Order: sequence, then C-alpha cells, then structure tokens
Amino acid sequence: MKKPLMISIGIAIMAIISIIIIVGDNDSKQDISLQEEKPAKLRVVASFYPLYEFSKNVAGDKAEVSTFIPNGIEPHDWEPTTNDILNLKESDIFVYNGAGMEPFVDKLIDSGEYNNVKFVETTKGINLIQTNDEHQKEPDDHIVYNPHVWLDPILAKHQVMMIKDAMVDADPDKKGGYEDNANAYGDKLDELNSKIQTELSNCKKDTFMPFHDAYSYFANQYRLKTFPLSGISPESEVTATDLREFVDFIQKNEIKTIYSEEMVDPKLATTLAEEANAQVLIFSPLEGLTDKEMMDGSTYLDKMSENVQNLKIGLEC
Repeated sequence: MKKPLMISIGIAIMAIISIIIIVGDNDSKQDISLQEEKPAKLRVVASFYPLYEFSKNVAGDKAEVSTFIPNGIEPHDWEPTTNDILNLKESDIFVYNGAGMEPFVDKLIDSGEYNNVKFVETTKGINLIQTNDEHQKEPDDHIVYNPHVWLDPILAKHQVMMIKDAMVDADPDKKGGYEDNANAYGDKLDELNSKIQTELSNCKKDTFMPFHDAYSYFANQYRLKTFPLSGISPESEVTATDLREFVDFIQKNEIKTIYSEEMVDPKLATTLAEEANAQVLIFSPLEGLTDKEMMDGSTYLDKMSENVQNLKIGLEC
C-alpha cells in the first residue's frame, strides 16, 4: 500500500511543478510581449542650448531630448562629426534655429539620407532682421540675417510653439501633454517679458555695447540700441579702425559698462574698458551654458533674468 501511495504523491507533485513552470513561462512571455508592444518615446534632437531647453520643457517626460552641438562650444560655424551625423539618423525630430545659425543643416537635408527625420526650423514665420555685418563672408546677392531670435522672450515663445506643433504631429497620442507643457512654458516667457519691460522702464540710457551682434531682437522688443564689438559671430575680425570707432563711441556716449560673454576671450572688452575707465559685465547670448551653470541647474529663464540685472547697471535704470 505504501508504494502505490508514494507513486501517486510523486505524480501529483510533478504535475504541480509542471503547472507552475508553464504558468511562470507564460507570465514571462506576456511580460516580454508587453515590453515589446510598449511604444518607444519620441526622440528629439535640438541643435544647441536654447532650443534644447525649449524642447525639454515641451516634451516633459513624454519624449527623449538631446542636444546636437555639445554644450559649452560656441555654435557659430560648428560642423558635425561623422558620429554626430550617424546619431542624428536615429532621431524622429531635429529642432534647429535657422536664419543661418546652423549652416550644416541644408547639407543634411539635401543629402536625402534623413527622410525619416522631421526637420523643424523654429524661426520660420518670424520677421528676421537683416544684418549689416561687413565681416560675414557671403556672396553680394546673398542676404544675411541675424539668427539670435531666442533672446526676445516673445520670439522664443514662437519657437516653443513651433516645437510643440512638431511633437504633436509626430506623436498625436500625447497631444494634450505637449500642448499643456508648451502653454505652461509660454506663460513663463510672457511673465519674463513683462518683468523685463518693468525693469527697463525707467533707464537713463538706451544704448549698450554687447560683445557681438546677438541682441538686435532683444533691443527691438525693448526699444533699445546696440553698438556691438563684433559681428554676427563672436569670432568676427575686429580691425584697428573698429577699435578707434569703439573708443570714440564710448567717450562720446559716456559708456560706463561694456558687455562680454562666458564663452569668448574677454580681452577685447577688458582692453576697451581699461581705455575708457569702464567696467565689464556679462550679457549672455545663451548660445550655451558653462559647466558650472549646468551643474547648478541654470535655465534660460535664470540666465535672462541675470542678463537684465546686468543690463540695468549699464543703462542706469
């Protein structure tokens, strides 16, 4: 009697184990299947810092956002490496400024190798300012525009909405989230604009000297004038004639503050400041952040607020 009983118990145990294994295997397959069915997040690449910041605020946690031009590198005339180009092919959306800021973009589009990538030109629809930069090396019949629209919060909001539209078009299931995020960030840009208007409403001067010609849109928005030390690109050459003009302008207009930038050699600004008994402060063009600013979690809104505080000193507000 004992032997048949033991055999029966053994068979029962084996059956139970088999059921557990089958169920567990099915659960594992179901988990793998669910993982495979879960859609990947939208992959967005922004050309450089301000557009990265805008894209991150629109995407929230609904898309993956990275920057194309490494942070801390002056973006004017930067050219992508072969590895950069290969990585871009894996993206869904490429957000760029346009207006000549990223001269490599036309080559990428014309190559025909990025048909799966949506290129979003965020200055499209903006009334661009034609530059008078004599140092720009372009054919006589080619109009050169100032690309630095993001320094005007109202135009920055336009860029944000262009980014939002592209994300909604590429990922319509998350339309509500993208729209909510874009509207919330747009409200912050409106608040920044109102703050700047208030801060600069009672200034003794209306002209400032930035390091390069990046502030035309900002100046237009707040009824200011600029006398930049260099052209559209901070690497533009400065001649001896230019230097004499700078000194004359500083003395004639009693300029007491000259503005430099974080990612350029401040020698020109400091030399002029010493010549004219002026001080040097930072007015960031926000083309990138320093390593310290990245570590500190600085944002576009933070940097613009700092810019305004430094500008108030130069304009004697």
